[in-house]
Amino acid sequence: MKKEELEGKRIAVLLSGGVDSAVVVHELAQMGQHPDCFYIKIGSEEEEEDWDCSMEEDLEMATAVARKYGCKLEVVDCHREYWDQVTKYTMEKVKAGLTPNPDVMCNRLIKFGAFHEKRGHDYDLIATGHYAQTEEEELSIVNSPLSIRKWLCTSPDPVKDQTDFLAQIYDWQLEKAIFPIGHYMKDEVRQIAEREHLVNARRKDSQGICFLGKIDYTEYVRRFLGELPGDVVELETGRRIGEHKGHWFYTIGQRKGLGFGGGPWFIVKKDIEANVLYVSHGYDPETAYKQTFPIHGFHSINGVMPGESITFKIRHTPEYIPATLEKTGEGAFIVHSSKPIHGVAPGQFCVVYDEQHHRCYGSAEITL
Repeated sequence: MKKEELEGKRIAVLLSGGVDSAVVVHELAQMGQHPDCFYIKIGSEEEEEDWDCSMEEDLEMATAVARKYGCKLEVVDCHREYWDQVTKYTMEKVKAGLTPNPDVMCNRLIKFGAFHEKRGHDYDLIATGHYAQTEEEELSIVNSPLSIRKWLCTSPDPVKDQTDFLAQIYDWQLEKAIFPIGHYMKDEVRQIAEREHLVNARRKDSQGICFLGKIDYTEYVRRFLGELPGDVVELETGRRIGEHKGHWFYTIGQRKGLGFGGGPWFIVKKDIEANVLYVSHGYDPETAYKQTFPIHGFHSINGVMPGESITFKIRHTPEYIPATLEKTGEGAFIVHSSKPIHGVAPGQFCVVYDEQHHRCYGSAEITL
């Protein structure tokens, strides 16, 4: 992102209250920009008032940062959109026994979706604190004027890189997106915040689902789906070892916080129709690994589909795994991983990359 590329542009910053988006405002100010700041509100309202949400503290931090740089701060209420769209998506998936990622859909539907409809359409660019970068590729098309293709590219910080959370956004959303701290390592962002005496310089990074603050994921699911007790069965022996409170509280590959006696156990299979969880007693048994799995509904961010040789992720990790894609239909592929992968679960997103060029093609949902 160059200073001259921002001249004459109206820029909106999504200011969350965390250190990353705060440094975004600083970076833009250093380039002579005076962006408008927006805090997206999704909770807590009457029906969520008993939940422990960090919204008040977030808004206080965002207000202090905006004031420091002389920027306007506006609160945009996307509460109803979040609970109607992101929560609906999440609950439908977990009820069907799948493993969704609410953060992925929050970016598409809320940060670059509902916000755009309410306020973002008035701006040329929308800046966020994501650890990601963009790249413009010039295309020379026969008998056509020169055109530009924009790519979502990875951050140099492999631990903090967030392209996996952005891999379902649309091309028009990427066109307006800028990531002013995407070229930094996390430690560098902290150092800038400390040097500039930002109020949230030492604030811990948020954990868990986007926008839910301190709300526990299990409570989030229980609130909407309740409980549905069923048997927990040892896969190898068929022995009943206990009872679960609902298959939707557990994910394939999970081995922490299960609460079943005689462990360690971890989840290797779900029978949704019978409401049975299958667990294995050993550590990382062969049944918990897959080297080949199908994906469907591939979403290409900019319309370019990946080739046969790719790298991929199925969860938020620093590692990119080499693989080949075998096309089986429109937007459907078989992923042939170079090595067995632990905890492959239906409903997860498989995010596809061209590691050589640090580009993210998009993502597809795993189907088993």
